[in-house]
Amino acid sequence: MVHPIPEIEVTESLARTLLREQHPDLADLPLTWSGTGWDNALWRVGEDLAARFPVRELAAPLVVHEQRWLPVLAPRLPVDVPVPVRVGTPSGTYPWAWSVVPWFDAVAAHRTPVAGRAAWAPQLADVFVALHRPAADDAPVNPFRGVPIGPREQPLRDRLEQLDLADADRILERWRDLAAAPPWDGPALWLHGDPHPANLLVHDGRLRAVIDFGDVTSGDPASDLSTAWLTFDAEGREAFRERLAHDDATWRRAQAWALHMAVVLQMHPVDHPTLAEIGRHGIGQVLAD
Repeated sequence: MVHPIPEIEVTESLARTLLREQHPDLADLPLTWSGTGWDNALWRVGEDLAARFPVRELAAPLVVHEQRWLPVLAPRLPVDVPVPVRVGTPSGTYPWAWSVVPWFDAVAAHRTPVAGRAAWAPQLADVFVALHRPAADDAPVNPFRGVPIGPREQPLRDRLEQLDLADADRILERWRDLAAAPPWDGPALWLHGDPHPANLLVHDGRLRAVIDFGDVTSGDPASDLSTAWLTFDAEGREAFRERLAHDDATWRRAQAWALHMAVVLQMHPVDHPTLAEIGRHGIGQVLAD
């Protein structure tokens, strides 16, 4: 699979120019590069803020979704989320919307020992209890989250062939069994869309914040619940599941989603080794469960 190529390099100079044009009171604060992912470049602004800029056109609507919906969803959630405190608009300098968000004093969960994550697994479950409520009719549409998992077989097969994983046949067989679970027949619920451990921030052994709501959408909660295998070990998963009143079919679909996402996360191991490691962990957890 070809790695998404940034269409715009958001340099320190560009970030400062945009701040000066649209939020001049922030323009002279120190800027510290915090990384560029598949979709966004992140610059820390001073001590308490961060500026988030899409780096490719396909990602630009995701920032708009966050700007529209995080102010609505945040009040119902028991942990912090990056509600934009300033909004940047497209201009002759930069073609897409961008945001200034809070900077959280925390570390991404994937950088912490897996065994220690069980301590805050109930907190994450509580986030989903609060979030997974019937969604607004105009919730963002996302064809890759919250949808029936069955049609994902061919993309999964294609990725397994490209990766040439030793357990490919076992992964596909297990996925087919899990994906055969009865479909979701409830209302379309609000979903985070991408709650893997790189998007979960922890501090002092507690869940501090949940970030990156760009994939926010509605549908079957199983795709969100896949984090049970991507993030936790068996002990953490048990603590997570105890707080969530879902039937066996939903958990089976969640396992199928975990396998699917775990394979996706391994597609760019050179550019994104952290995501690849999350994927390897997820596959191991599902196959051992």
